[in-house]
Amino acid sequence: MIKPIVLYGKQILRKPTLPIKVGSDLAETIQDLFDTMYNAKGAGLAAPQINLEKRIFVVDPPYVDFKRVFINPKILRTFGKENILEEGCLSIPGLDGPIVRKSDVEIEWYDENWKYHKEEFSGIKSRVIQHEYDHLEGTLWLDRIDPALGIRLIHGLIKIEKRDVNISYPFI
Repeated sequence: MIKPIVLYGKQILRKPTLPIKVGSDLAETIQDLFDTMYNAKGAGLAAPQINLEKRIFVVDPPYVDFKRVFINPKILRTFGKENILEEGCLSIPGLDGPIVRKSDVEIEWYDENWKYHKEEFSGIKSRVIQHEYDHLEGTLWLDRIDPALGIRLIHGLIKIEKRDVNISYPFI
């Protein structure tokens, strides 16, 4: 089911999420995350973005065969070359900024069948994982932007906080 996406200004986006009990039935949550992400044309979506304090996110970036569910993930390390790429977020519509991230990530997690995984990813896969993982920690890409650039975003952030946005997906 398509859920409204939580926009910037709501406290849930700033709270670290809670671990999920192993073996919990998450079928509905997973479906809601994918439905909502696809409806908003996103590359990934984390539980806090649909108002849940659960430690889960989904990814399916365009142009990459990489549809995954990450339950109780833990980034073990980021490594490799530092890359600067523009990032945006469904919770901060209409704004984006250059974000520095390492090119590779090593992460452990459970999938939708509660199978344990530990793997390294690079490129766009790594970036999307790191972005969605940040949501589980209560971090937004805004926290990673150069403060001098961040000042330019204040007007747009105020509009989002007032919910003065023109977007095609439901939001709260």
